[in-house]
Amino acid sequence: MSNFPWLTVLWVLPAVGSVAVLVLPAAQRTLARCLALGISLAALVVAIVVAVRFEPGGAQYQFVEDHEWIPSFGAGYTVGVDGIALVLVLLTAALVPLLILAGWNDEREVGSVVSSGPRAGASGGRRVVHTYVALSLMVEAMVLISFVSLDILLFYVFFEAMLIPMYFLIGGFGPRSADEQLRRQRSRAAVKFLLYNLFGGLIMLAAVIGLYVITAREGLGDGSAGTFDFRTVVAAANSGQLGAGPTVLNALFLGFMFAFAVKAPLWPLHTWLPDAAVAATPSSAVLMMAVVDKVGTFGMLRYCLMLFPDASGTYAPLVITLAVIGIIYGALLAVGQTDVMRLIAYTSISHFGFIILGIFAMTSQGQTGATLYMVNHGISTAALFLIAGFLVSRRGTRVIAEYGGVQKVAPVLAGTFFIAGLATLSLPGLAPFVSEFLVLAGTFSRYQVAAVIATGALVLAALYVLWLYQRMMTGPVKEGNERLYDLVPRELAVVVPLIAALLFLGIYPKPVLDFINPAVGQTLTTIGRQDPAPSIPSLPEAGAEGRHK
Repeated sequence: MSNFPWLTVLWVLPAVGSVAVLVLPAAQRTLARCLALGISLAALVVAIVVAVRFEPGGAQYQFVEDHEWIPSFGAGYTVGVDGIALVLVLLTAALVPLLILAGWNDEREVGSVVSSGPRAGASGGRRVVHTYVALSLMVEAMVLISFVSLDILLFYVFFEAMLIPMYFLIGGFGPRSADEQLRRQRSRAAVKFLLYNLFGGLIMLAAVIGLYVITAREGLGDGSAGTFDFRTVVAAANSGQLGAGPTVLNALFLGFMFAFAVKAPLWPLHTWLPDAAVAATPSSAVLMMAVVDKVGTFGMLRYCLMLFPDASGTYAPLVITLAVIGIIYGALLAVGQTDVMRLIAYTSISHFGFIILGIFAMTSQGQTGATLYMVNHGISTAALFLIAGFLVSRRGTRVIAEYGGVQKVAPVLAGTFFIAGLATLSLPGLAPFVSEFLVLAGTFSRYQVAAVIATGALVLAALYVLWLYQRMMTGPVKEGNERLYDLVPRELAVVVPLIAALLFLGIYPKPVLDFINPAVGQTLTTIGRQDPAPSIPSLPEAGAEGRHK
């Protein structure tokens, strides 16, 4: 079984599953849901097997599969996983079954371009469930292969391809409304998401081609061809064999970085995220923010830093400045929101700022914290956004002012919302605290001013989370909220694992850190970075003489 293609099975399962769901008879809605859930659970089992068999102290990339794909271009089907990719694979594989379960009845509550046109009621309109879950599985497959790819062209293809199913999830499925203006807003949000990310991908494509030309010129591939093999290019980049000047390498870095900064998103390229988050169903929004957007921060850590170590150091102060602005900006805008779902979306902009800050601090604590933050943000955002979505589906409005007294009529919903909110503000004892502490500590050792300013977001986070809870959950029961009911068993099956993960990783993050730490150490060694030596201020000479006296 040592040569079994675990990573191929990992992403092929949801890809084939999405097709299998689509070919089911239109009337088999429940079977479509169950099949999608079963396939996503099977992918989770494969991910767990990979994690159990992974050796943290072993080779940097494990479960490597290497096959020819386009030999004339030097592109291959090469996949492998390190500790950083592994924890993101586990996050993706664990979240998707919960999202399918959370969106089990979404087709009853959403409007779809499939079913809202002139042929509504025809065969196309009856396949809303099939399309919805199939698109979710296809997004999962493309994200998984992006995390495990060790071929730059293979990564790029799926980095771009995942935009298509995500576009249809945003634009084709959203809260049902008779308001034509709201439908147009949803369509605009989907187009904005697609155009922003396609433009970023186009810039990255130019950089990918430029990098390939350099590898061909230096004879890194077979014959006259260049190579897209990530490990080969990294080795050449860090040994000075690429033969390109700093100006060219800086330009290539910016091409990759721009695409990842749009996907992540990094301020000021973030404006598509709040619109897309509120336009989609809660499950699709979580899939986008907690899973798809992580490909952007993962790309920064793997491709920007390891392919262009010198350029990364050159532009690190600029990226850190933008990250700190995003941290404060996202938190400030979250405070002023009147829409609960948009508020949570802005918190994600702030959190992505912390992740990028930790990556470009280029310290072991910072990058370990950033990677752990990717995992913890995925869990905490999923919990908060889904619970808010359950509440909005009951009440029918996202306006915060329409709520009040919810804890009296739905105490379990209010209680879990409170815990998820406390995780969002990084309360000690909950998972995000550990990652945020590591990011700030790792940043402070190299960029003290940035770390101090970013710490101010903690106060803002406490403000927007506690004020949100106070307005929505406490006080007298407002008119229209009397008939709100508590979480049902299906919703509890989604929320309880997320809350449990927040508590467990907040108290005992070691299992995840055991995968991350060796990979971060190998990354820093590859790019030739070391942690700054701790400095201890010396006492003034006069003070020392005074003590002797």
